[in-house]
Amino acid sequence: MALLHFKNFQMLDPEADGLKGGYEILVEGDRIREVSAKPIKSKAASVVDCGKRTLMPGLIDSHVHVVLSEVVIRNMESVPLTLMAARAAAQMRKMLARGFTTVRDTGGADWGLKEAVDKGHIAGPRLFIAGKAIGPTGGHSDGRRRTDYGANCHCCNALAFSMGVADGVAGVRKAVREEMRQGADHIKIMMSGGVASPYDPLDSLQFSMEEVGAAVEEAHAFGRYVCAHAYTPAAIIRAAKGGVRTIEHGNLVNDEAAKLMAKKGMFLVANLVTYFEMKKRAADFGMNAEMLAKNDLVIDGALRSLEICKRHKVPVAYGTDLLGQLQDEQSQEFSLRARVLSPIEIIRSATTVGAQILRMEGKLGCIRPGAFADLIVVDGNPLKNLALFEGQGRHIPAVMKGGTFHKNELN
Repeated sequence: MALLHFKNFQMLDPEADGLKGGYEILVEGDRIREVSAKPIKSKAASVVDCGKRTLMPGLIDSHVHVVLSEVVIRNMESVPLTLMAARAAAQMRKMLARGFTTVRDTGGADWGLKEAVDKGHIAGPRLFIAGKAIGPTGGHSDGRRRTDYGANCHCCNALAFSMGVADGVAGVRKAVREEMRQGADHIKIMMSGGVASPYDPLDSLQFSMEEVGAAVEEAHAFGRYVCAHAYTPAAIIRAAKGGVRTIEHGNLVNDEAAKLMAKKGMFLVANLVTYFEMKKRAADFGMNAEMLAKNDLVIDGALRSLEICKRHKVPVAYGTDLLGQLQDEQSQEFSLRARVLSPIEIIRSATTVGAQILRMEGKLGCIRPGAFADLIVVDGNPLKNLALFEGQGRHIPAVMKGGTFHKNELN
């Protein structure tokens, strides 16, 4: 196996509080073999001189939708699966160039895309998938027109392919089992209204306790877990009581809900940038006034949710949830969070906390012997300037995933 010897860098270890100088790293194959504060001796290794830049673990975005290539999700109805996959491939290449070596897709991406990345057919981050996001009739995953009373075949359009509808305990069990059969790493369920869905009020409660329990039981039977789209305290509390592991969004969380999340050992996957970008640009792509009004309701609580969760020691992961033409703003989440969190807290949300959610502690989001060699090199110190993550990877001259350079502009 190939040996690569990284030298001449400042190491940003998210498990420490600052940069560390004088370290060297030896990569063998797809893993980190050695991390040493002393010179590493290996005549067989090729030297990678980082030019005194910062070396750190690859970034983890814990909430993406690589196949949702339209800001107005309903427009996916007219997107064939071939075009859906082509657009997803282009987006994943861009994510990798920005330094995101791992992403957690929370609705849409399937085992085929994951396999294509794993086998090297297309370039992209490590992909952890939910398959279809599942919700009740009329809920956040039901994007049908009001004139459409039928169930579309998922082979015909990207909307039906990426979103699932299930009702009742038996229906939910079957839907979850199908996603497990299709190789899902986690199950996504809808438990409140959403901004991008046409008919459900934001404070609507979706899926009963019995339905949530069925989803959780089936996911656990496969050694998986359930994540829940939820904004309001009522939806978050219902999810927590039902055994859900992660709350997606959670903008309107209050102290009561956060306390329960902490007690249950849950995570929040926050995503602020999508709301700010939708407010600025979504109308240009056809998002209607009712959806934008719902966006205004959640944008006010976005930063406050981070403060509440920090106060109650609820771990918060980095997520973006951007749709369609807005996906290029993936790295803006860092600067938005800086209004209430320190740089190291934000970087941990995109490394160590993300790894915990993926159950990949010690393998992703860290610099340790035995971890995957997912590494990025940054022109400067991100702890002093989070804007270095912006610019579509302009300040990230090297991106390595699994011991292979997908970008290397160091020389």
